[in-house]
Amino acid sequence: MAGKGKAGSKAKRSFLEVRDVTKKFGDFVALQDITLDIHEGELVCFLGPSGCGKTTLLRAIAGLDFQSAGRIYQNGWDISDVPPADRDFGIVFQSYALFPNLTVARNISYGLVSRRMDRGAIKARVEELLDLVGMPGSEAKFPAALSGGQQQRVALARALAKSPGILLLDEPLSALDAKVRVHLRHEIKELQRRLGVTTVMVTHDQEEALSMADRIVVMNHGVIEQVGAPIEIYREPQSLFVADFIGAMNQLEGTASCAESAILNSKRMTCQPHGLKAGSKGVLSIRPEDVIPHSEAKRSRGGKEAVAEPGNAFKVEISEMEFLGSFWRSRLAGGPINENSEFIADFSINAVRRMGLSEGQAITIELPSKRLRFFAA
Repeated sequence: MAGKGKAGSKAKRSFLEVRDVTKKFGDFVALQDITLDIHEGELVCFLGPSGCGKTTLLRAIAGLDFQSAGRIYQNGWDISDVPPADRDFGIVFQSYALFPNLTVARNISYGLVSRRMDRGAIKARVEELLDLVGMPGSEAKFPAALSGGQQQRVALARALAKSPGILLLDEPLSALDAKVRVHLRHEIKELQRRLGVTTVMVTHDQEEALSMADRIVVMNHGVIEQVGAPIEIYREPQSLFVADFIGAMNQLEGTASCAESAILNSKRMTCQPHGLKAGSKGVLSIRPEDVIPHSEAKRSRGGKEAVAEPGNAFKVEISEMEFLGSFWRSRLAGGPINENSEFIADFSINAVRRMGLSEGQAITIELPSKRLRFFAA
């Protein structure tokens, strides 16, 4: 199942091909019939909750855990049964996996020594890599003298030392504190772009995937739920799991009406095409930032409230407001919203100020049909 690339982009050559890969541990199926193309020079993130199979798939690509069935091809070469030492990849682990008794220089050059490169060439390569990861002059230091971020930079330099065809990153930033993590993910992305190395990264952090990936592979229970560019995954989720896992999402129980509408507590609302039969139970979903507020004050044209889609608008009450810096997260109640459902809307600072929104206030909200989706329950 190959994902779509960015709109309007030219077709890229598949550098890594995964075909019908299944992995079993006894009776447990960790991966089931995974088929995926990864293009040359792109950064792809395997994203999903713990136990979804993303690390198992990465290890199968590396040959650290052979697949039970299926084939894997790298640059046209069938590597399905090739041992890890003979595959063309570099890998960075969550735990850094540096040798504590070796200096930075010897950690980085560990794989180069086995190639019988002369000392001068190895020294030059180590210096080049340390410059590349922003740590010049650190050759003589030991891992214990480095911060977590610095250790991960050394691990990255070691993975790149042999100029691998593919770079594998297994949750490389999850052991770092938040500020270092944000800084380092930007550095890794810039480095990957500069080198043009095909990269596969495993992460459970959706923000990390959205900010770094050219394409995201969302996984759940050993299968691929969706593949696409970050904006596709966020804006056009193809399943309720993807909609719920990526970002915040309101979910309201409803019933399918026709191909492009659903009924929410007797109110018929237009939504994106869903393909479910009339009467089918499902969930209406919309992101908090897509909810449009309309003040009950005189914000009108020709004496009528400026609501683009009146059928998708209804009155609610703001039951709670929480200030989150760049916006106010508001909990709404009333109208067709079930009293047992939580419905939140993120209103910008400017909107709240302009309309004078406050807790306990009655407002009209509009759920734009192009942002409203209906999924099977």
